[in-house]
Amino acid sequence: MWLAKSAVTPVVSGEYASRDRSRMAARISFSQYRLEAEIERCRAECQWDKIPTLVEQLVSARIHEDDDYGNLLLAEALLEECLQDNMALLRSSTPLTETDQPKLAKARAHLSAILNRGRLEPRYMNEALLLMAKLQYVQGRYRDAQGMCARAVLDDLTRDEQPLYHLRLLAEACVIKGLSLDHQAVSAASRVRLSERQEECLSCYLRACDAALLYLQELDKTVSVPQKGTKMNLSLGVDFDLGFFQLAALQSAYLSLLHKGHLAQGAHQLRRVLRAVDSRGSQSFRKAAARRLAEVLLSSVSEDSYWDPLSPPPLAWLNREGAAAPKDMLYPSSRPPQRYGTESVFCPQDVVEEAILLLLISESMASGDAVISRAPEHREAREASLQDATSVYDLLSIAMARRGQYAMLSEVHQNGAWLRFKIQCLERAMKFSFNEFHLWYQLGLSLMACGKGAGAVSVLKECSKMRPDDPTVPLLAAKVCIGQLHWLEEGEALAQSVVAMGDRAAELLPRAHLAVGLCRSLRATEATLKASRDEFNRMALESLKRAQELDPQDPQIALYLSLQLALTRQVSVAMEPLQTALSLRGDDLHSLHLLALLFSAQKHHQHALDTLGLALSQHPESFSLLFTKVKLEEVLYGPATALRTCEDMLQLWHSRYDYVRTSDTDESSSLPEPAPLSRKPSGLHLTLPDFQDCETRSQSAASIAASRLEQAMSEVSAISSAHRQGPAHIWATLEHIWLQAGELFMEEGRVKEAQFCAQEAGALFPASHSVLLLRGQLAEMRGLEAEAKTLYDEALTIHPGGYRILLHLGKLLVRMGRVSLGEKVLRDAVQAQSTAHEVWSGLGEALQSQGSSQAPDCFLTALELEASCPIRPFTVIPREL
Repeated sequence: MWLAKSAVTPVVSGEYASRDRSRMAARISFSQYRLEAEIERCRAECQWDKIPTLVEQLVSARIHEDDDYGNLLLAEALLEECLQDNMALLRSSTPLTETDQPKLAKARAHLSAILNRGRLEPRYMNEALLLMAKLQYVQGRYRDAQGMCARAVLDDLTRDEQPLYHLRLLAEACVIKGLSLDHQAVSAASRVRLSERQEECLSCYLRACDAALLYLQELDKTVSVPQKGTKMNLSLGVDFDLGFFQLAALQSAYLSLLHKGHLAQGAHQLRRVLRAVDSRGSQSFRKAAARRLAEVLLSSVSEDSYWDPLSPPPLAWLNREGAAAPKDMLYPSSRPPQRYGTESVFCPQDVVEEAILLLLISESMASGDAVISRAPEHREAREASLQDATSVYDLLSIAMARRGQYAMLSEVHQNGAWLRFKIQCLERAMKFSFNEFHLWYQLGLSLMACGKGAGAVSVLKECSKMRPDDPTVPLLAAKVCIGQLHWLEEGEALAQSVVAMGDRAAELLPRAHLAVGLCRSLRATEATLKASRDEFNRMALESLKRAQELDPQDPQIALYLSLQLALTRQVSVAMEPLQTALSLRGDDLHSLHLLALLFSAQKHHQHALDTLGLALSQHPESFSLLFTKVKLEEVLYGPATALRTCEDMLQLWHSRYDYVRTSDTDESSSLPEPAPLSRKPSGLHLTLPDFQDCETRSQSAASIAASRLEQAMSEVSAISSAHRQGPAHIWATLEHIWLQAGELFMEEGRVKEAQFCAQEAGALFPASHSVLLLRGQLAEMRGLEAEAKTLYDEALTIHPGGYRILLHLGKLLVRMGRVSLGEKVLRDAVQAQSTAHEVWSGLGEALQSQGSSQAPDCFLTALELEASCPIRPFTVIPREL
């Protein structure tokens, strides 16, 4: 017996047996520590698929064999996996049922057994209560969930040296408590109780948000900074997906405030969240929060009521929302998350600037997370990433529109930069926008707004392929072709594609006929052959009449029909559609301008001037109206009166545009004010010269005038196009003013003043054919015919189709004795502009000098055309869609 026993149980001394038992206990203790640490890590990182294997190791190592710790782990893993599988139902607040969710039933069974037996230590019993609260909530039992949260001791989860997953449980418990309170009905009569419940919910949400942010920050540290002697764990990547309750913990506070209409407090909470130190697990949430804050700012905060991100909301906002202070100050967190410091940080200065910065952050994240794979299994992720990007670009468009409301031209340059940046963002979006109409359409509209017409037309054509039945897209492309690019054939083809849709184009069919008519009218103006010109005019008239038949109440169609009749010199007939246009829109600038031109064509100059006065009372800053007024005043009252209007135009130009030349002196100012005349840099004069030499003046006065002209010319030479800022049409307007003043000075015989005006205009555009024409006329006045011919030749080289240049050159050649060549040049002028009575008269004079029998016919044609000639060409009315 003894031998058998000794064979099974070795005999050792007491000293050695005690030493082996201590070593074995140490090994078990270390193994248990490693296993429990691994379990805590998986619970913190939500790696629920590893929990069953770890529970098996617990059972085999006989750890926690006297309690239900393993069942608690299994219950949590089953519950979390069930929630991951049913995110769509959770987002729609659809209760989960145990019959449809086997994992949920198993989790309930484990948790019920644990709570009934009560074999766990208090720490783990607390966790079981919180898990049961979560399970009750997802099943729609909100009162039971609230009761479980009340039984749990949440303060135990905030103590120091607690495992990391306790922060997650704390955040989830607080948000479950708040959501459960929100879902429970309260009697309408109990307003006090309702207010108390709302405050309790909000305090839960704020606590949940801070706990969730701290949890993600601490989790990021465990992943990024491994403990000494351990490997870095890279299991938690940038694409860490937040669970339903984690996301709810982060969002519920600001969503609740915004839902109640507390916009200032909601924006303040969003700013607090975004100021928290970033972590990889919060990337997707921060993208959504930044976009939501931009929405709130753009939709609810005006420029005047804006407050900077580092300040609390103004008291006026808080008082309107029934609060004395921000909620985060009323409910401070015991363990707040880390936030970025406020020293030496950039702070936006206005609401649009902050919104754009937020949207650029969101756009960067959306572009980086874009799913570009076209595989079927990635369809849902691709659509989600596209939706994120689309919402960001839509908000960017709104922000750009608000910034574009500034009238100051210095802001136009900044807007151009913003638009170019937006276009770059949209171009980045193209990588995941294959056949996505909305983003392509946004890109096309942005290119239009930025003045990149060719790119806009190309993009809009692609949009038209995506939606071939949408008439808006080709009409927009036709608009760009007509206005920005002057691609008339392309524009007509695009408009014809809408006409071909017929009834499918619906209310846009009349606009399509209008676009076709405008293209043909413009092509008639540019045609060099009379037969082609007449044919285009006829087709244009047909298209415009068809457009008016389809929509007789469109004032723009009536206006352009009247204009087309006027261009073909049917002045009396043009009055009828113009009256229709004015009856529909009596204050329209172009309709009133055309009415004045029609009156002038009928030689009712005083009526025309009165009409211009009415138009200028409604559009006082229209230079086009003012130029027509100058011409009428010249006819009615003489050049002196017209020159006073030119002086007014120079002052108007200064008040509107002069700061574009001074804004570069203060680059730090985003909205420079117009500089007064005394501080205006030398080089551009904005007053008309007066170099008259009256008989009463002394020789010194003439010397002063000459020195003034010399000084002006030297100052002008310092200005070049490189120093000009702003759109070209601004400077073209100033050039036109100087040229108009120069012509009036020539009418009075004041050559020096006219030369000064020519120099000022030439400083703006040295290669302008209009400036060369004026200089040629001045040379003729001084008897320098050879110099005049040279200037005319140079002007003709720049603008071969200029009929006024051909007219002056032809008449000069006739006076120089080169009659045959002059006749040829004048015939070219007639071909270039067959409705100009001056060229017919000049051609008649050339033929008469040769004794030709065709001269009387030319004079008769000139008289006939002169009888219907407006004071300015009808083509000054812009033809745009």
